[in-house]
Amino acid sequence: MTDSTVARTLTIRPITPADDAAMAAVIRSVMTEHGAYGEGYSINDAEVDHMAEAYAGPLAAYFVVTDRERVVGGGGVAQLAGGAPNVCELKKMYFLPEARGVGMGRALLARCLDAARERGYTLCYLETLSAMQDARRLYERAGFTQIDAPMGATGHFSCDVWYVRAL
Repeated sequence: MTDSTVARTLTIRPITPADDAAMAAVIRSVMTEHGAYGEGYSINDAEVDHMAEAYAGPLAAYFVVTDRERVVGGGGVAQLAGGAPNVCELKKMYFLPEARGVGMGRALLARCLDAARERGYTLCYLETLSAMQDARRLYERAGFTQIDAPMGATGHFSCDVWYVRAL
């Protein structure tokens, strides 16, 4: 199957409770792949097992990427914990290897930023790892600027790279 064929089978849609277990598995798989499974990483957040509920409020949105109904990625936005009311965080954006490199990161990021604007946010923050080079390139190409220190109170003290982008 070519990359263009794969891209045509992938879709983005809002998360539902039926997607929770699959999305938790994606998050755990990708974070483990990158060595991000100890203290201070989002893999340990309680919301990982209940993503649909965690992002059901009016100030949040979460989307899954599916390949013929199989969840292969996801990402969302929510108000930055401990941040100003106008600041959202791009949260838990991960893809299984088969969904990478076909443009879905760019498409999902755009969908998340649109959702953030619709909810009245004017600044988007994210935190990641220096080792996640492909993700960092995606963020930088989308207009995110690296900052020197974390914002808010996410509890993800093991993340070592932070970005912001005006919406």
